[in-house]
Amino acid sequence: MTRKATRHTSQNEGLIFEKSSPGKAAWKLPPLDVPEIDISQMLGGHERKDLGNLPEVSEIEIIRHFTRLSTWNYAIDLGMYPLGSCTMKYNPRVNEVVARCEGLANGHPYQPEKISQGALRIIKTLSDCLIDITGMDAITLQPAAGAHGELTGLLMVRAFHQSKGAPRKKILIPDSAHGTNPATAATVGYAVENLKSNARGMVDVAALTSQMNEDVAALMLTNPNTLGIFEQEIHKIADIMHAKGGLLYMDGANMNALVGKVRPGDFGVDVMHLNLHKTFSTPHGGGGPGSGPVAVKKILETFLPTPVVITKSDGALGFDYNRPDSVGRVRAFYGNFGMFVRALAYIMANGPDGLRQTTEDAVLNANYIRKGLEGAYDLPYTTPTMHEVVFSDKLQAKKGVRTMDIAKRLIDYGFHPYTTAFPLIVPGALMIEPTESESKEEIDLFVEAMRAIAEEVEEDPNMVLGAPYTTRVSRLDETAAARKPILRWKPA
Repeated sequence: MTRKATRHTSQNEGLIFEKSSPGKAAWKLPPLDVPEIDISQMLGGHERKDLGNLPEVSEIEIIRHFTRLSTWNYAIDLGMYPLGSCTMKYNPRVNEVVARCEGLANGHPYQPEKISQGALRIIKTLSDCLIDITGMDAITLQPAAGAHGELTGLLMVRAFHQSKGAPRKKILIPDSAHGTNPATAATVGYAVENLKSNARGMVDVAALTSQMNEDVAALMLTNPNTLGIFEQEIHKIADIMHAKGGLLYMDGANMNALVGKVRPGDFGVDVMHLNLHKTFSTPHGGGGPGSGPVAVKKILETFLPTPVVITKSDGALGFDYNRPDSVGRVRAFYGNFGMFVRALAYIMANGPDGLRQTTEDAVLNANYIRKGLEGAYDLPYTTPTMHEVVFSDKLQAKKGVRTMDIAKRLIDYGFHPYTTAFPLIVPGALMIEPTESESKEEIDLFVEAMRAIAEEVEEDPNMVLGAPYTTRVSRLDETAAARKPILRWKPA
């Protein structure tokens, strides 16, 4: 059942500095066949004289060092990433191949429009596809990630209300929303007002009705929300907002549950962001570039960031900078172009039927896990869930075991942990999202591992409290790590 690590190493094994020996080298340059240049004169004496304590090692030591480090991390190529609300799914290699095509990978943002028609066509085609998928009217691809998309969307919300002569002061945010939402609203200058969920884990429409007034600029709604629950009264929510002149913003991070099935624009959303690096299979995590396009209805189109790709009178594509109502540029050039290529490759390879199938499979997998873990873990909300499911550690807490302990024990079974302690609406949350990538066999292994951990809690809770055991570093003092981080290597 388990895929446990077989090579246990100490925390300091393989530190390249400690392998250093004077005189070792991993390179040898050929004899100089051009006139020698005085680098000091070229740099005006500003070159670094002391290169510091750089390691002197051989080529094989360098190769083994970095290859070994690459095996110390978990990857989607090794197994399932059940992180809830993160949609960590497999990225087809063909997308990477396309993104590395010479004409695309080497294109420069300062190229004239006339020799950038292929790149502009990719931007335009992807924009059209995303507009069709979301049911919106216009879009910008500039934002670099989801939270950046939130910022861009709220800047347009603010510009819209200012154009009406009433800038408004507040943003309503449900307690089931993504954590970036309140931070974004505050960054844009709005006061944040919390909106309680009802007993079924959805927006309390009565509470929304009482809180909605002419001071509220928008409601930031995650749908499906962080409980994995679709807001079944979304039309009524939109009507309440619009009746008082407010806008409905949708956090589209969970679009993996909707693509090809429903379109947010059809149920009243005015502005939303997407995460190309989640829903449309571009690389996620590791500090790499993301992409958070923002789609809007017609009433917000004039406020889109500049420039906007348009079709000119001669049929060629180009950038339109003449947009006096725009909130301005929010990203250097037009955005992370490589992400556009990957996302478009994913969309075109799947087509409408394939995209719909990915959504159906994601929802099926999550509900298969929900059914498989029934009884072993507490399910705080019995409302039907979609692409992810949230359990709690209520049953295990009776033995002194909490969600973080369960997550660390899961590492010993060869899986990356699920999302712990979020959403905050569920104390001791276990948030699980399998995505459509995972096979029944992989999910069965995951369910078996989680049930085995639940049994361990009952029989020997200390076993779980001491986990993980198979990792190269044992359980860390996370409080000390956060408050007193060691950010650089120092010799013993």
